Amino acid sequence: MRTLDYAQYSALREGAEVLEADGSGDKVLRLADGSFLKLFRRKRLISSALWYPYAQRFADNCQALTERNILCPHVRDVFRISGIARDAVHYDPLPGHTLRQLMEEVEQADHLRAQFGQLLARLHEQGIYFRSAHLGNIVLTPEGELGLIDVADLHVRKTALPRSLRLRNFKHMLRYEKDRQWLLSQDGGFFIGSYLANQSVCNATELAAVLH
Repeated sequence: MRTLDYAQYSALREGAEVLEADGSGDKVLRLADGSFLKLFRRKRLISSALWYPYAQRFADNCQALTERNILCPHVRDVFRISGIARDAVHYDPLPGHTLRQLMEEVEQADHLRAQFGQLLARLHEQGIYFRSAHLGNIVLTPEGELGLIDVADLHVRKTALPRSLRLRNFKHMLRYEKDRQWLLSQDGGFFIGSYLANQSVCNATELAAVLH
């Protein structure tokens, strides 16, 4: 993690477009060259972010995903910006559209549901617990492959995820009503069927109890 002073930060963000912000300030910037700068603030005085900043977690998770051949943003650098009390990760975004943006694409909907089920199974089999695995964080690239974005909240284990974590991941993901309706269209046959076909830990009865 490199340190940026305020002047260096100002030069980096010159001409940037604010993509996301809240009452505490900017959160995501699109820089003049098309790359992104995602800013993190420590919300509590004492937290794990003190010794393991979220910006560094984002970068480390991208590296772990890349090593496992899972598409994700390409990280350029990680910064500590003391002048604004923020940490930041500078990255090239994963090109494409999120599944949430593609919900109305009726012709490819079933294929995308099955594709996402396969990806989720692959993540679980490789020990990846992506708590933020909602449709706004899954991108369909121009090449027709799925990848992950916003990966700071992701944990990688050395072994495949146990059943309890898999079911918890489903519960967390399906809290979003529009996502739930889209994924479980036609009783979830394409999404759930594809997931079950690509893993060997959960069964249809267990998933049905969680999903319905």
